[in-house]
Amino acid sequence: MINLALKLDRADFRLNIALELPSKGTTVIFGPSGGGKTTILRAIAGLEPDVRGIVMMNGQCWQKDDLFVPPHQRRVGFVFQHAGLLPHLSVQDNLRFGWRRAAGSQSQFDDCVAQLDLAPLFNRKISQLSGGERQRIALGRALLTQPDVLLFDEPLAALDAARRSEILRYLEQLKQLTSIPMIYVTHAVDEMSRLADYLVLMRAGQVRHAGNAFEVINRPDVPLALRDDAGIVVPATVVARDATGMLTLQSPLGVLFGQGAQQCCGEVVRVRLQARDVSIALSHHTDSSVLNILQTRILSLRETLNGQVLVELGAGDHFDQKLLARISQASTRRLNLLAGQTVWAQIKAVALLV
Repeated sequence: MINLALKLDRADFRLNIALELPSKGTTVIFGPSGGGKTTILRAIAGLEPDVRGIVMMNGQCWQKDDLFVPPHQRRVGFVFQHAGLLPHLSVQDNLRFGWRRAAGSQSQFDDCVAQLDLAPLFNRKISQLSGGERQRIALGRALLTQPDVLLFDEPLAALDAARRSEILRYLEQLKQLTSIPMIYVTHAVDEMSRLADYLVLMRAGQVRHAGNAFEVINRPDVPLALRDDAGIVVPATVVARDATGMLTLQSPLGVLFGQGAQQCCGEVVRVRLQARDVSIALSHHTDSSVLNILQTRILSLRETLNGQVLVELGAGDHFDQKLLARISQASTRRLNLLAGQTVWAQIKAVALLV
């Protein structure tokens, strides 16, 4: 386990957290800017000497009242928003810089290069690389230091949408290929939804919620549910794909249809369904363009701001899988929706975020 008990008091900011994080998979620390997310990463790396408390990494103490292991003695791989590559070195030499310091084997170097598809970039100058390519090199360099933990501080924030999607795919693959725990800081919902195994919600220097990512994301009583992009995330398996890129997905909600540019049959993916993309009908319509029509049961209705209602639905064979819909109060009254009622949830295939 990764045990943290950290305190920091400044004139304009106070941090006070206690966390026990899993020693495998990806922990995402999510929240608005200024909430303390980056301070936690820097404290783990030993870069915040003013932070008091405890940092334990799988039973090894890095910090406590009478002990402070300096940063260079902590086995940490850190990937920042900006890659921080050495401009006077080639891509290959940037990678070998971290590898040599860790006295890694040639097979470890070759495996990392293959995982991140870095060989085609070897002889390029750093100035010739795109933002996405630079972040791939930074990720490879961090991996080659053979760290006990990988820390990511908003690594995709400076990239455009296409490069962000590219790096997210590499990060998803990396999760399957390495046993190194990863702690990932972001305020982007799509990154959190796709990467988190364990989720920590931060605000104003305090932990608001922490737990299994699917459970936290899908709860209607956490602040995420009040966001405009609120929704749920479910795992799904790609069972078919047609020539147009339409995917057939088997999920806990039932069979879903969605568009996917890169997914292959047999691949396990995460599907994000935003509440604003879910509509409700009292009967099963088959004469519309909507492909995803799920029989559900209303679990609760909660009025939110701007005349809207957040409807918590139970889906799946036993109505035990959560689904959220955001509709207007006018629609709620017109349909006379009540808790316990059986209704049909409708989601366009193009609205599924795969």
